[in-house]
Amino acid sequence: MTSDPAPPEEPRRPLGLTVFTLEGRAAPALFLVGWLATLIGFGATVIAALGGSGLAGVILFAVGTALLTLGLVAAAGSQAIERRAAGVPTYPGPSPVLVFAASVSSTLFLSAVLGSFLIRLGLSPDAPLFTLVGSLIILGSYFGLVRFLVVGTGALTWRDMGFRASNRGLAEDAAWGVALAVPVLAVTGIVAAVLSSFLPLPDPVLPPATDPVGVALNLAVAAVIAPLGEELFFRGFATTAWARLYGARRAVIQGAVFFAVAHVLTLGAVDPVEGLKLALFASIVRLPVALTLGWLFLRRRSLVAPIFLHATYNALPIIALAAGLGNGPGT
Repeated sequence: MTSDPAPPEEPRRPLGLTVFTLEGRAAPALFLVGWLATLIGFGATVIAALGGSGLAGVILFAVGTALLTLGLVAAAGSQAIERRAAGVPTYPGPSPVLVFAASVSSTLFLSAVLGSFLIRLGLSPDAPLFTLVGSLIILGSYFGLVRFLVVGTGALTWRDMGFRASNRGLAEDAAWGVALAVPVLAVTGIVAAVLSSFLPLPDPVLPPATDPVGVALNLAVAAVIAPLGEELFFRGFATTAWARLYGARRAVIQGAVFFAVAHVLTLGAVDPVEGLKLALFASIVRLPVALTLGWLFLRRRSLVAPIFLHATYNALPIIALAAGLGNGPGT
């Protein structure tokens, strides 16, 4: 007489970060550190931001953003370990939104420390060189966090995220990106013209360039540094992760909205109403290029094509205004 086989066990659902319990977690200590450091760091950062720009405020801001970064990285690591332990088959890694939050806090920390040093050396925060240094910090933050939290946890490989040429080759990938830049710029111009009839225009992303060196530095930021970092993060990482979780169409749309909203974080406004209007303009005007970048990445399965599209899209306005020493939009 044989007994009936036991029914297969259902896969364990990973405990989310908003479930406040240590019981049953794969990494309870990491979860606890994540929450405590995030709360303390966020509180210290807000107090420092509201308290002025003196030396004590700068120190408190640096400590707060360092703790906030530690907490967010720990939370992302805890999430990845939890998903892997639960056997999530598609993408067992941290949320792109959580990793982006960690990149923002780490950028704020490094900018506060290095920026204070550069200002003491006499460099103006409005100088193109200052913007170049800040862009390099963001680039390093993107690469470092993706390496540590995504590649390091085994959630995705660099090849999964498009660090390769497509089957058609590097030259064809680059040609796709360059060829699409002009029509996307045209659509963006039409969208901007419509929006400007009822929404205020945000200030340029890049600082004013008063000499050829400044123009060259702005071009390096817009056409080299920003495309490399942003395409790694928003297409290579975020779009790939969401495509595995939800499918290609949702990944492209969600990634585009994520990309557009992320670019409003540096906007300044005199009141909440103006801030909302500026944020609407800045995010909506980026949707055409963001949607195209996501579609192109998934079509080519290579970061080469969207990097060249992004670089050309950013470079053309700067080059067009170079005779007047202006600057392009920068994305």
